[in-house]
Amino acid sequence: MLNAIDVSFAYRRGSRVVDGVSLAVQRGSIVGLIGPNGSGKTTLLRILNGTLRPDGGSVSVDGAPLAAMSRLAIARRIAVVPQETKVTFDFTALEIVLMGRYAHLGAFAIEGAGDVAIARKALAATGTEPLESRQFATLSGGEKQRVIIASALAQSPDILLLDEPTTALDVGFQFDIASLLASLNRERGTTMVVSTHDLNLAAMLCTDLVLLKSGRVLATGPTKDVLTSANIRRLYDVDADVTFHARAGHLTVVPIARTD
Repeated sequence: MLNAIDVSFAYRRGSRVVDGVSLAVQRGSIVGLIGPNGSGKTTLLRILNGTLRPDGGSVSVDGAPLAAMSRLAIARRIAVVPQETKVTFDFTALEIVLMGRYAHLGAFAIEGAGDVAIARKALAATGTEPLESRQFATLSGGEKQRVIIASALAQSPDILLLDEPTTALDVGFQFDIASLLASLNRERGTTMVVSTHDLNLAAMLCTDLVLLKSGRVLATGPTKDVLTSANIRRLYDVDADVTFHARAGHLTVVPIARTD
């Protein structure tokens, strides 16, 4: 569905931040991008959504090259949930979600009743419908993140790209966001690519993983095959126990010690 073939990118004349990365995101999957700081995860997400054009290689959606698509055409297929959203004006939660409809409006068009209905369905899907009249700035971190995910859903995309969606959230909100994403994937079939530092979130949520180190793919494949003690050692220079947790129903990762 979403394919990157041998993509590379460097900022100005610096070294490559992304170096010959290939990945295939199948419809209905949740692919996790895992790697240390500076490994190229956010840059790769920007390449996948067309914000950055790779210096080499190509990205396509269902065989259509991203480079040949307009920003509006890309926005109808791919929505992005950034690490942090700053809002200058006093928008309500509903107004934030309605912003997700921009890709489906003509020049100078305003949202109609149909757009409002779609926005309210997105709020309902993320459990934020009761917040629609609240000022976005007054919401908690977890509420804000769910509203931003609702805005992405209102965009009616085929694919969600999420950049560290649980950063700075407490463990309760982390669990809520992970459960929400799993539910959207299960019930709506939403395809996702999720960048995260949280290995246990990745184990809980992702069907497949791509491990990045220094801009290159270290390993890729199903989560159960890729999330191993050996790969964590190669990726982070950390010894970790990786075991299946029967009650949780997925692998869990416990860091033990630095290896360097």
